[in-house]
Parts: sequence; C-alpha cells; structure tokens
Amino acid sequence: MQVTETLNDGLRRGYRMILSAQDLDDKITAKLKEAQPEIELKGFRKGKVPLPLLKKQFGQRMLGEAMQESVDDAMKAHFAETGERPAFEPDVKMANQEWKEGDDVEIELSYEALPEIPAVDLSGLKLERLVVTADAAAVDAALGSLAESAQDFADREDGATAQDGDQVVIDFVGKLDGEPFEGGAAEDYPLTLGSGSFIPGFEEQLVGVTAGEEKAVTVNFPEDYQAAHLAGKQAVFDCTVKAVKAPVPAEINDDLAQKYGAESLDALKAQIAERLEQEYAGAARAILKRNVLDALDEMVSFDLPPTMVESEAKQIAHQLWHEDHPDVQGHDHEEIEPTEEQVTLAERRVRLGLLLADLGQKAEVQVSDAEMTQAVMTEARNYPGHEREFFEFVQKSPQMRQQLRAPIFEDKVIDYVVELAEITERPVSKEELEAAIEAMNEM
Repeated sequence: MQVTETLNDGLRRGYRMILSAQDLDDKITAKLKEAQPEIELKGFRKGKVPLPLLKKQFGQRMLGEAMQESVDDAMKAHFAETGERPAFEPDVKMANQEWKEGDDVEIELSYEALPEIPAVDLSGLKLERLVVTADAAAVDAALGSLAESAQDFADREDGATAQDGDQVVIDFVGKLDGEPFEGGAAEDYPLTLGSGSFIPGFEEQLVGVTAGEEKAVTVNFPEDYQAAHLAGKQAVFDCTVKAVKAPVPAEINDDLAQKYGAESLDALKAQIAERLEQEYAGAARAILKRNVLDALDEMVSFDLPPTMVESEAKQIAHQLWHEDHPDVQGHDHEEIEPTEEQVTLAERRVRLGLLLADLGQKAEVQVSDAEMTQAVMTEARNYPGHEREFFEFVQKSPQMRQQLRAPIFEDKVIDYVVELAEITERPVSKEELEAAIEAMNEM
C-alpha cells in the first residue's frame, strides 16, 4: 500500500493511503484460496470448485473484509515503523466516495499522536512529609464524642417540658379522616426529638410537651411516601406522652470501652490514637501527593494532544456547572464553554496523566487482580441491594474497569516517585495539618 504524509502539525498527523485495485484483488484471491478446500457447490466435489467460479460467487461478499484487513495491516505497519501511538482511535475514511470495483482505493488516515515524554531525574526531587501525633487532647475529644454517641436518657423532673434533643416516650394512633390506619399505631415508643426519624413536622409539634399530656399531631405525608395509600394524605396522630427524658452522656470508663469492643478504657484510647494517626497520615499523604504532582508539573514540558485537552476541559466545565446547578439532574442543557482557567487546569491534568502513565510503564507498575477486586467491592457498596448487577456491569465494561484501575495505578506511581525522592519529615500539630489541607483545597 502506498502511504503519503498529508499533515504534520505538532501532534496532528494525516496520511493518504492508496490500495491498488490489483493488491485488493490479490487479497481476495488469497482469502478464497485459503477457504477453497472447505467449499463445495452443486456439481463440484468439496475443495474442487474452480477459483474463477468462487470469485464470481463470493468475491463481492469478501470485498469489504479484504479492504478492512488491508487498511488495518497498513496502519499497524505505519505505527510499528514510526513508533507513534495515537491518543485516540484514528479517523479512517474513504477519500474516493465514488469508488467502483476495479478502481484503486484511497484512504485518508488522521490522528493525534501521543507526545514523547521527556525523562525526569526523580532522585533530585526533594519533598516534605508532614507528621502528626495523636496527643492526649485529641484522644480525649474523640472519647467525648463517643460518649455522646453512646448517650442514655434519664427522666426529667415532674412538669418539665420536652426540649429538642430530648427523648419522649409515647403511645400514638394515626388516623385518616378519623379512622385508624394500618401500621399507624405504637405503644411506649421512644422518640428522640430532632432526630428526623418521623414524618416531617411530627417531632417539632412535640417540643414543649410534658409527661402525662395528650396531644394531637397533624402532619402531611410526603407525595413520594413509600406507602402509596398514605402518600400526600393528611393524618392526625393522637399521642399520649408517658415520659420526657433528657440526654445523659455515657460515663467515660471501662463500660464505655466495652460498648465499642475494647477490653478497657486504656485499650480504647490506644485504638482511638491509632485511628486518629491513620487519619492524619491519610491527610498528610494527600498533601504529599499534591506536592509530588506540583513538582513533576514544573519538571516537564511537552506538546499535548489538543483533543485530549479539549475533552478534559469540557468535562471539568461540565462538572463544575452541575455543582453550581445541583437542581439540574439531566445533561440536556446547552453546551458549557470552558473558561481559560479550566483549560489551564485541563492542560495540567493531561500533562501529568501522560507523565504518570509513562513513569508507571517504565517502572513496570502493575495493578494486581486482588487490588482490582477490592476496588470493585468498595465501589459496589455504593449500590446496596444491587451489588451483583454492579459486578456484572464491571465485567462487561472495559471503560468502568479502567475507571476503577486508574486511581490505583496513579497512587502506586506516586509511591514509586516518593521512594526515589529525598523525603524530609516535619512534625506539625493537628491544627497546622488542617490548615495545610484547607490551603491545598483552595488552590
């Protein structure tokens, strides 16, 4: 096949490929000869059908297949010879649209090539890792939160009114048009006011009640209420308040520790300290990762495939637009034009993505099957009750598998870079770490 370059502008490439009519005919003949031993037609024994008859019978049918194979072979040979890799699937179209059998076939091939990534000396990279130790104050604050979560309730004094956050013990009967409805009654029900566990408007009407009081609570069931016979209906609940109780934090002792699965208070404190330091380490890693990416971004410069940048910029603009318009659920809105700032961010993401991919490939970074399985299981938790369907979807979707693989691969490449860099550890307080995270998020 004759190949002529028609475009070489930055990373954009264009070629005209000419497949001669003779080459195409030879391809069809070769395919028919390959199949000839297995073909039998009326009047001929198997494998004895003359080639001219086969060509007349099947040649037209094999024309498209032979043409596609010739183009594919030419593209493979071209990329093998040039060493280029297309950023996206190459655009291939027939130039002579009025082609007829016996004519040469003219093909136009165009694509954007991936750039050559310059080498970087990672050993000269200097980075800082923030280190935070869980001190006694942080552990005590976490213990206090656990005690509040494990709170109990104690009776208020006689005549005391129920406050938001209190627990009221009630009997209630719900009625529609004066008639009780199924599932609308309970006795000795402990309801924490402000918990939002009942129909909107119910709990608010019990603020201020006292033990022994009877109160009619009128509410409207939401239009999308799960019980269709109640959706959108107004109901009256006749409530009898049997007790009003104030929240009492649990005592911080061994009993509290045992509620959370620890043998003693000291063991619980040790667990809390370990968990806090894991959280601090995770935040510190996020800062270190950002610093790695910033450093790498400053170390390299190369041409970027325009379509990759354009696609990434549009995706950023689209995502940010939806964040600013949370009420719009669909994607049938007008196209969002990326800002200059969003294009700059897209350029950074594409540049770093290509660099990390190159570093990972050269370092032979691999994502194991076990890591992929863990990622799939973690993501499946976002679809409770539909885990099996999600697993099947992932198996059938290469795009989804790549989406799950990408962050794992990126983190492993970051770890590889950190291993080669010169790392200095700097102890900081929890407040300093939080300030660093906040500053990073504002960038």
